[in-house]
Amino acid sequence: MTRIVAGTAGGRRLKVPPKGTRPTSERVREALFSSLESLMDLDGARVLDLYAGSGALGFEALSRGAGHATFVESDKRAADVLKGNAEELGFADVVIANRTAEAYVVTEGEEFDVVFADPPYAVGDDELARVLKGIVPRLTADAVLIVERASRSGEPVWPEEVESLRAKRYGDTAVYWGQVRADG
Repeated sequence: MTRIVAGTAGGRRLKVPPKGTRPTSERVREALFSSLESLMDLDGARVLDLYAGSGALGFEALSRGAGHATFVESDKRAADVLKGNAEELGFADVVIANRTAEAYVVTEGEEFDVVFADPPYAVGDDELARVLKGIVPRLTADAVLIVERASRSGEPVWPEEVESLRAKRYGDTAVYWGQVRADG
């Protein structure tokens, strides 16, 4: 069972796609958001949830005050579950893009304050590096990027515009933090 940890939708359950996703655990989300909220104020933030799956990260951000979330998910069944979760939770300012993360980041569009990237473990370092580089033009000053990977995968290759902030391991999961550099 996947639930929202805190905020206006705290305790509410999320439906999870039948297969092919691994939602971020409650323990990891709780720690991740505690750290995120020490870095920035989520009130009104524009959030991008790449490789969204059930949308646990983006919906958690909305529950904690983010103003908008865009969910990018290539699997049609998972995208349908995302739509259902958004309706069930009553979050109105939500966009669901049923496409690959690589295809999404090369399009023009809105800017984001926070980016979550929780790719399937099968996504290689080169593909993830292309996705992170591709989203840079759509990041606000001081935007925060959070990448979740298998502990054995190692830190992602950050674009030159992004500074590595920290890394934290939670069993088999590692969370890596980056932020747009103040100088550009």
